[in-house]
Amino acid sequence: MKVEARIFFIVAIFAVFMAVVYWVWTALAATHGAEPVGIVALFLTGGLAFLAGSYMQFVARRIEPRPEDREDAEISDGAGELGFFSPGSYWPVGMAATAALAALGLAFFHIWLLVIALVALLITIGGLVFEYHTGPSHD
Repeated sequence: MKVEARIFFIVAIFAVFMAVVYWVWTALAATHGAEPVGIVALFLTGGLAFLAGSYMQFVARRIEPRPEDREDAEISDGAGELGFFSPGSYWPVGMAATAALAALGLAFFHIWLLVIALVALLITIGGLVFEYHTGPSHD
């Protein structure tokens, strides 16, 4: 997780630096002063990247080093079981369809359509999460 944290910190520094550059550039080029929306967006991007990097660094201190974090790691150190991955699922298609429906409801400001789409989205998210849940074992 240390590598990922470093990447997010680099992105955060870059976004904040570019926010300052954008601020100066728009203040010098525009007659009405600096353009606030881009400046705020870049600062918030930097803050979000810093937040993600801080979390990953926090987690990296509490888990054992992964092969990606060690300089002396071999490719074979990363071998083994990585977890269970679904061979095929239709729930993501349903999630995409209901998310698109929610976007349409929001774009045209039809509250009834937005409510229906959000309920359907929650159902499809639940279906994806519990797709392989078999319930309590009756042994």
